[in-house]
Amino acid sequence: MAKLYFHYSTMNAGKSTVLLQAAHNYRERGMEPYLLTARFDDRAGKGRIASRIGIGEPADTFGREDDLFALIHKRQNAGPVACVFIDEAQFLSKEQVWQLARAVDDLGVPVMCFGLRVDFRGELFPGSATLLALADEMREVRTICHCGKKATMVVRKDQNGKALLDGAQVQIGGNETYVSLCRRHWRDETENSA
Repeated sequence: MAKLYFHYSTMNAGKSTVLLQAAHNYRERGMEPYLLTARFDDRAGKGRIASRIGIGEPADTFGREDDLFALIHKRQNAGPVACVFIDEAQFLSKEQVWQLARAVDDLGVPVMCFGLRVDFRGELFPGSATLLALADEMREVRTICHCGKKATMVVRKDQNGKALLDGAQVQIGGNETYVSLCRRHWRDETENSA
């Protein structure tokens, strides 16, 4: 039975690594996965999902204007799809999450979404909020704060290492921009920047 899955975490928890490993497992068993990632996040190269540990694969891309149900249906018409994998799922629109749910329900294909739950301000991304509401199953990919506790938050830092409290919700960056922290240390960082 097909389901909509949401694998969520903070930055640098290994979400893309888990996605790539799962896609590899499908291929190893003779089944074809369909990989998608956000078009504007090209840190790993255009149309590529990559992990910080050095593994990566080509993927189709989606933008906010794309109908993901239609994209998945078109891909199914080209050949069997065992599972759809979505990287950077926080960038999905509410409508696109509903399109993914429809693909699960009407096309019978499992969809596994991987993304951030909250932004640097501690607020849900629209795509993540809708996934939390609609997903059949949710799984947390865990990482740790510098203190050893589970990291559940992320802080965005400026070029001087100061935590930012304002700005656009979406700013592409990696270790040079974002740090995953437990809630206590996130509060310490953001309150000290006020």
